[in-house]
Amino acid sequence: MVRQAAADNLEESDDLDWKEMLPQPPRDGRWNEFAKDVAAMANTRGGLIIFGVQDRTTALVGIDPDEVNRQQYAQWIRNHVQPYLPDLDIFELTDGTKTVLVVDVPASEMAPHFVYGGAARDKEQQTAVVPYRDNDHTAWMAEHQIERAYRDRFARVGRAEEELQRHIDFTAQTIAAHACAPSAWFIAVSRPQRPLPRGTYTMSRDEAREVLEAAKTRARVLQTRGLVPGPLVGMGDNTLLNPRPGLRRWVCNNLESPINREVITELHYDGTVVMAANLSFIRESEKPPGQDDDLLVSERLVTACCYDFVATTQEQQRKLRLDSTLQLTAAIISPEKPRAMAPRTSTWGDGPESTPPYARRPHRVQPAHTVLSPAAADDEGRSSADELCTDLMSQFGV
Repeated sequence: MVRQAAADNLEESDDLDWKEMLPQPPRDGRWNEFAKDVAAMANTRGGLIIFGVQDRTTALVGIDPDEVNRQQYAQWIRNHVQPYLPDLDIFELTDGTKTVLVVDVPASEMAPHFVYGGAARDKEQQTAVVPYRDNDHTAWMAEHQIERAYRDRFARVGRAEEELQRHIDFTAQTIAAHACAPSAWFIAVSRPQRPLPRGTYTMSRDEAREVLEAAKTRARVLQTRGLVPGPLVGMGDNTLLNPRPGLRRWVCNNLESPINREVITELHYDGTVVMAANLSFIRESEKPPGQDDDLLVSERLVTACCYDFVATTQEQQRKLRLDSTLQLTAAIISPEKPRAMAPRTSTWGDGPESTPPYARRPHRVQPAHTVLSPAAADDEGRSSADELCTDLMSQFGV
């Protein structure tokens, strides 16, 4: 595509910038041009910066791949652009004879991004500007444009929070309609900062089934220690292998005929994932004495839920090729009415769980939040799952 665009003399625009030379370090205390160009596209509507093509003639001259220093380029972005751009993708393309460097800049949900630089005469003096793409060149935002960009950012953040809460509330209402006994539930929602537009791509039933099966396998890879079975295992093969259509989503749940623990998993067409599991399900023979008034919350089960949720989020992310950071929210609720929740934990790892005497029994648990970058590796997924679990269980004093 790059070769064809260059041969067709495709002109630069607000979402395409040809560069003949690789990014160069700033000289004489001037702006870092690479950081400025990246921020300008992120502040506009995103686009591609392609190194190895002359901007005037669009001649494909290529670059020397041995001179590419992606770590250095990423450091320039960290040092000179605020707020940080986490979704930037830098990669090389080659046909065996010529190589180009492509910088894929997404439209940022956190715009406006400032670029910081020093003055030539006084390197200690820092200045900041807000660049943006105006057709084929970079310009600086005026005060009224910066004000509007901030208003747009706050509006986007508000809508994203409302959407997350809407999914949590709807799932809680669904649970309350089916619950036959007081219970504490794990509910988690992941949502891309830039959801897929309606109609761009719809997973088939077979693809949704593949995502869930792959997530069940990935959850075992993420776990570094033995845990109780999580929601994906608890759904059983019949439910897991038979996702049903919902409102622009695929739905798997066993609420109508729960064999063991009630579980809900939803894969939305826009990239959202919803997962819920009954934390209080426990057989009468296993119920500890003197805990009739408390809803029991197992730390091992919460941990397994967090791992299953993150694994499902990662697999859906890969299937849909989402290039946006994901916002993850997890909560523990009592859908009927607030009741005391007692944590169950084990001092000896795999030993039996009990409620520590010093533990708190909160009636409400605040939601925990984290983020997951595009195509996150296993280490980042494991870290996100541990962060959610720690934030939830810390509220019990354990």
